[in-house]
Amino acid sequence: MSTSVATTTDLSDKQCRILEYLRENGETKTYFKSRLIGQDLDLTAKEVGTNMTAIAAGDFDVAVEKWGYSSSTTWKVTV
Repeated sequence: MSTSVATTTDLSDKQCRILEYLRENGETKTYFKSRLIGQDLDLTAKEVGTNMTAIAAGDFDVAVEKWGYSSSTTWKVTV
């Protein structure tokens, strides 16, 4: 029996946008700052950070780990 991956229907619109952004950019980049994701998606750093926790807690094809804080929260992303 295989483990099912959570679907994006379990996520809000903002969370889906962030997850798609990470999927598209995670192939070439490992670390992401909330502030920079927010700039690209027209969200605040706080909105990104709040929504990243749901993605990090979920079972998706993208692994997200809170990595550090220096002028904005940094997230380690593995695709």
